[in-house]
Amino acid sequence: MTTTVDRPAGTTLHPLVMSRTFPVSRDWVFQAWSTAEHIKRWFCPMHFTVPDATVEFRVGGRFDVCMRSPEGQDHWTRGHFVEIVPNARLVIDMNVVDGDNRPLMNAHTVVTFAEEPGGCTRMEVSQTHTPLAPLAEQMIKGAAEGWKQTLDRLEREAARMPVPDGVARSVVHATFTVERTYDAPRSRVFRALTDPAAKAKWFAGGSGYTLIVREMDARPGGREIVKGRWDSGVVSSFEATYHDVIPDERVVYSYVMHLDDRKISASLATLELHAAGNGTHLVMTEQGAFLDGYDDAGSRERGTQFLLDALGNALKD
Repeated sequence: MTTTVDRPAGTTLHPLVMSRTFPVSRDWVFQAWSTAEHIKRWFCPMHFTVPDATVEFRVGGRFDVCMRSPEGQDHWTRGHFVEIVPNARLVIDMNVVDGDNRPLMNAHTVVTFAEEPGGCTRMEVSQTHTPLAPLAEQMIKGAAEGWKQTLDRLEREAARMPVPDGVARSVVHATFTVERTYDAPRSRVFRALTDPAAKAKWFAGGSGYTLIVREMDARPGGREIVKGRWDSGVVSSFEATYHDVIPDERVVYSYVMHLDDRKISASLATLELHAAGNGTHLVMTEQGAFLDGYDDAGSRERGTQFLLDALGNALKD
């Protein structure tokens, strides 16, 4: 069953297509859209939360979601299901509204689900935007990044699921480099990377994350463990071993990441510190092996960028 959405004359449609492969069954990914409890766990960008949602999983049923920003501002999307084909396709018509419930933008959303080798599922989101108010243009510009971060959250939910018996193991390799220049001497940046108290000021999960364990010994052969619980209930853990630590110049360590009991990656990270006038130019290179269907798709790099920005803010204190 489909319906036609009335669109104001003269508006411009802005198609956006995003996809992601998840290491779980089609049924699991499809069901992630089916209840308010599911939606509250993942349907928002990084550092946002979903304090309220109504999901009536039937054609014509409501799909209303409140996303709360880190500053506490609520952003409502109100819509309804147009089409539901179990484990295959969803069509949802949504309006982003202002505080008086006036539509700012229409987002006609089609979601498809396809089986992939190894028991994985590829989900594609195709969204057509129609601006209904001047503010919508800025929203449309940020839609791609918002969806990337939202799919990162769903990926984290999926990755905590145990690998089913009989599913083929896999490894996806990726390498990335992130650079930042800080208005601080190399000695201070090095301390922020290797001193437990200094690193605790910036190396954390952000909004929706509660620290459980933090241990650090940044010497060759030393270990670092950071473990925390997200609002969704997922426990993530970072377990590192330091291999090379040269004061004010270089830090090299390897680490593994777990979501609950599932190991999702093993990586080698190298941080180089170069003088940049009175400041420091930091170059971080990571070589990662992403395991058993956990296809990083850039989320680790985005997380690293967030952390290095947090380091920059900590250096200003």
